[in-house]
Amino acid sequence: MNLREFFAKYPKTAIAFSGGVDSSYLLYEAKKHCKEVCAYYVKSAFQPQFELNDALHISSELGVQMKVIPLDILVDENIVTNPWNRCYYCKKQILSAIKRQAQTDGYTVLLDGTNASDAIDDRPGSKALEELAFLSPLRLCGLTKQEIRLLSKEAGLFTWNKPAYACLATRIPTGQPISEPMLKRIEIVEGYLSSRGFSDFRVRSMGQTAKIELKEQQLQLLMENRKEILAELKKYYKLVCLDLETRNEN
Repeated sequence: MNLREFFAKYPKTAIAFSGGVDSSYLLYEAKKHCKEVCAYYVKSAFQPQFELNDALHISSELGVQMKVIPLDILVDENIVTNPWNRCYYCKKQILSAIKRQAQTDGYTVLLDGTNASDAIDDRPGSKALEELAFLSPLRLCGLTKQEIRLLSKEAGLFTWNKPAYACLATRIPTGQPISEPMLKRIEIVEGYLSSRGFSDFRVRSMGQTAKIELKEQQLQLLMENRKEILAELKKYYKLVCLDLETRNEN
């Protein structure tokens, strides 16, 4: 099955939309093949502003309606306490909010951007997709992350080379309670590093310590600007560290 055949079967769809590589390509294909499609973006304390900006940008370029659903994710103690399976509870909240709004709008077919490269058995959030009956066309059609990037480039989508991004809560170690000020602090310092030319990095927040994770090719940029970066980040953290290992993907 390919995406054209999938959307022939499901011509009216609602898409859980993040503005990332996968959901953007899925929205692009849905726009081409669906009779009716709407994108739903959930805005919580876990999503930085630039993610919403990207989502608005790509949905506008594609000419697809996007609805923003505000969600107070931190009212759920299962999320705030930050257990090993926090992603499951978070995904459940987000997808439930989308499902409620989409059904109110008359959509019964719900989609997400999980692809064939995603190891769903290792992702607690995948359980929520199954429980709430979301379909994952990219995975069902066997499209890998690399293929999606290439197809997105051919389609002229600016997201084709966008680095993988995980929510702000992933910067906080499992078991450390999550608060909104903590998330805002991470967003501020990561935004600052982005403004200095860094990309595809993370700032892990461990109490009053910030641990910067970079790709190897950006280490020199950090050292060239070490004093300025240290001065800025120490407005928010007592200690700033650099992880000398290769940054992982989450």
